[in-house]
Amino acid sequence: MIEYCDVYNLDHERTGRKVERNKWDLQEGEYYLSVLGVISLPDGRFLITQRDGSKAWAPGWWEVPGGGVMAGEESSEAIIREIAEETGLDISGAEGGYLFSYHRENPKNSENYIVDIYRYTLEFREEDIRLQDTETAGFRLADRNEVRSIAEQGFFLHYDSIKRAFEE
Repeated sequence: MIEYCDVYNLDHERTGRKVERNKWDLQEGEYYLSVLGVISLPDGRFLITQRDGSKAWAPGWWEVPGGGVMAGEESSEAIIREIAEETGLDISGAEGGYLFSYHRENPKNSENYIVDIYRYTLEFREEDIRLQDTETAGFRLADRNEVRSIAEQGFFLHYDSIKRAFEE
């Protein structure tokens, strides 16, 4: 099944155009939309996941759950779906929500994107986590200093862009 994504302008408005997922052909001023979800336990530890070793980009690196927003889907729906797919957790009733967005422009690859960052506090047990095959190789619960340490070693995706979400 072919998946499509809406094309957005920098103001988060859909342009009416759609592109096939992962076959970006974006013009200047066009973006696809992704989401990332920072999940914390009430004790302040964060759920981080390790990318599967078979991933073409950054295999084995640490990250937070997230992914692309599908055509017709809202960002707030996508983050619930992505977290459920990648971790098995249902954050639909969790405390928290949207924090901020950032964007990147990669004109050489026609791959411009906007990322909406969410943060949730959720009570869960390690046994509740069900990792998605081929996406994640493992997980850990880490405090903000451990997350920062992994990032300083150069193995935490998007950290510089999302570090505020671990501090707020």
